[in-house]
Parts: sequence; C-alpha cells; structure tokens
Amino acid sequence: MSSTIAYIIIGVSVLFIIGIKLLASPKTARIGNLIAAAGMFIALISLHKPGGDYVWSQGWSFNYTLIAIGTVIGLIIGAIGAYSVKMTAMPQMVAMFNGLGGGAAALVASLEFVRRSHRIEGIMGFDAGSMLFATLIGSLSFSGSIIAYLKLEGKFEKPHTFPGQNILNGLILLVILGLCGFLTFNAANGNATTAFIVMFSLALFFGIAMVMPIGGADMPVVISLLNSFTGLAVAADGFAINNLAMVVAGTLVGSSGTLLTLLMCKAMNRPVTNVLFGAFGSSGSAQAGAAGIVGTVKPIQADEVALLLAYAQRVVIVPGYGMAVAQAQHSVRELSDELGKRGVEVQFAIHPVAGRMPGHMNVLLAEANVPYDQLVEMEAINPSMDRVDVCLVIGANDVVNPAAREDKSSPIYGMPIIDADHCKTCIVMKRSMAAGFAGIENLLFYKDNTRMLFGDAKASLNALVAAVKAS
Repeated sequence: MSSTIAYIIIGVSVLFIIGIKLLASPKTARIGNLIAAAGMFIALISLHKPGGDYVWSQGWSFNYTLIAIGTVIGLIIGAIGAYSVKMTAMPQMVAMFNGLGGGAAALVASLEFVRRSHRIEGIMGFDAGSMLFATLIGSLSFSGSIIAYLKLEGKFEKPHTFPGQNILNGLILLVILGLCGFLTFNAANGNATTAFIVMFSLALFFGIAMVMPIGGADMPVVISLLNSFTGLAVAADGFAINNLAMVVAGTLVGSSGTLLTLLMCKAMNRPVTNVLFGAFGSSGSAQAGAAGIVGTVKPIQADEVALLLAYAQRVVIVPGYGMAVAQAQHSVRELSDELGKRGVEVQFAIHPVAGRMPGHMNVLLAEANVPYDQLVEMEAINPSMDRVDVCLVIGANDVVNPAAREDKSSPIYGMPIIDADHCKTCIVMKRSMAAGFAGIENLLFYKDNTRMLFGDAKASLNALVAAVKAS
C-alpha cells in the first residue's frame, strides 16, 4: 500500500470517528452526518485496484459511471424518504435502511465469492471466510430488519413462538456454520455453488426466525443489534475486496452498534440473550405484570391540569411513543414555552429506551425545536424527582412503571425507570387504560398522587395550552 493511500485511509477514518462522535448530540448530529458523508465520498473516489490505479484511471471508467449512478439514485431515494416519511415512522425507516445496507453487503460478498470461486487459483481460506461471514451476517441483517420493520408497522407486534423454537433455530445455525466451514476450504469444489445457495437461503430464513419470537417492545434493541451486524458485514466485505475504508467504516458501525445494544439492555436490566430468546411481551408476561395492584384510577380534566401547571415552580415532562403517534411534539413545545413565560422551570426526562428506536424522543423534540439543555437523561433527573411539582407523562408507559421497583413477579422488575411516581402530582396523558407496548399493567395509574387525563395527546395538549394562556 502506497503512502498516499495510507494517508487517505487515515483521513477517512478520522472523518468517520468525528462524524460518529458528533452524532451523540441532536445539536451536532446534522454536521456529524455531513462529515461522515464527506469521509465516505473521499473513500469512494479513492478506490483503487491492488496495483494502485484509482477509480478514474484508464479501464475503470465503467465502474466510475456505475458508482456515480448509484450515488445519485441513493441521494434521491434518501431525500424523498427523509422529507416524506413521518416522524412516527422514523423507526421503520431506520430498520428498512439498515436492512438494505445488510443486503447490499451480502450481495457484494456473494458476487465476489461466486466470481472468484470459478477461477483456477480459487479463493484463499481467509478471503473465503470473510466473504462467507459477510454473506451470512448481511443476509441475516436484511431479513431480520424486514421483520423488525413489519413489527414496528404493527403487522405482528407480539412474539410468535412455538415449542422447541430455540432448538430449531440452533440447529439451523449449526447447519449454516457447517456449510460455511465446508465452503471456506472447498470454494473451488463442484458442489460449492449449490452449498453456497443453500447457506445463503438458510441465513435469510434464520434472520426471520431470530426476530419473529421477539416482542415489539424490544425492537429498539433489535434494530441496534442488526445495525451492528450490518457494520460487521461491511467490514468483512472490506477484507474480501481489499478496501480498508470499508473495514474502518464497518468496524466503527459494528462496535458502536454493539455498545449501544449492551447499554440499552442495561437500561432495561435484561441481558441480550433474554431479549433474543425470552419472547418478552407475550400474554404470559402481560399477566405476570398485573399482580399487586392497589388503588383506583382518578381522572382529571384539562382545565384542572392547566391550573396545576400554571402555578407550579418545576414541571417535568416525560415523553413516550404515544406522543409520537399523536404527532404532539410541537404542542408539547408550545406548552413548555407558555409555562416558561410564567417562570415555571420545565425539563424533559428522557428514558434511553423510550419510543421505537434509540434516541427516538430526542429526535422528535429536536424537530420541534425544544432547547437541548431542557432534555435531561433518566440518571440525571431521578434524584430530584421528589422536588418536582407536576410530572406530565405523555404517552409513556413501561418506562415509568413502578412495577419495575415494586413487583418482583413483573417481567420488567429491576429495569431502571423514570421515577414519575415520586413527584408531588403526576398527570398521565393516555387514550385509555390499555396496557403499553410491552403488554404490562402500569401501577403508576393507581398511585394516590396520579391523575389520568384521557384523550388524544395532541388534542389534550392544545387544550392545556389554551387553558394556561387563559389562566
């Protein structure tokens, strides 16, 4: 590798790292995305053959044209998606795009494997292993992400299980690994193509079988895990086709996705294995979470809530998926602004797994131009929740459920939650008494200091804004 190529790879790597770092905050996410995109553009125009020729060198003009066409098509589809997809459907879009990335990585590895397996010299063991790994992980990520997309769309939210399912999935995985082992050292074998097609098909099926038993409430973790799989597939592609930029980009995505998955599981106090094999959200889990309910539900009207908010000193708003469904983020910001004019301190308590994807609530509130300094993470706000006058829970359910602390029979027992029940008065905005996405009864609704404001979140918030202005 020439020194010029080495400098390019180092520069691209730095841009990727800076881009990911800036994505950690909604305030800098856009510039971070542009920086990472600039790194990818540099990596594209710096593609080279083993001999050192760049993509625009003689003989590569056709490839250059294909890359340009693909880039333009991708930009158009991405722009249309970004402008047309509603914020409530953003998790589905993330799942879909991640699946397409995994599928693309699997196709690159598959085509390279088939092409080189027909050569006289065959494929070296490491290269064959890289291609097979990318094919396996990429196709698994593709089919699994499609199922995650459908679950987020509400096609089949609950886990789909049957006796012996985990054993069957384990046997399928063993067959896939056996075929990969055979192909790694027998790529030039006459039966290699047939074995490869079988392995590819089983990998696609395994992605479906792996995600189907997982409940809709765990989709944020699944999306994060599948995202890390896509990154690993891209990194393996980089080894297979001798592209170090892909190795760097894929490794960064894979490692960050894995870390995010582990952090989200920690936030739910559940191991990854429980998410993947526990069928959380099944009917049995829901029944287990309904034990030990004491108290009655106490409804309240919007004008009463408005008085509590208008004369409070400190208000904490806990957003959840219900806010996203009602597209009420702008109404929330308007209510926050009105309270701020009255001298009320308003903060937003953000749970790490609220919504349907990592950072879902941050994205919604950022879209509504809520100041970033008003967004407070769960760990930072919980110690002072007992000094909050009013906690307004908007569409959140499982992330404020005291059963996580009080009911040892609950499936979410031990999960860190936002301590909404510790405030002086808790107002829960909800359409009905139906259980949340995890199918677990919420003990918060029955607490002495809790009042239920029933109705559509956006309509209720608009009524609150009008009442606060009039008070």
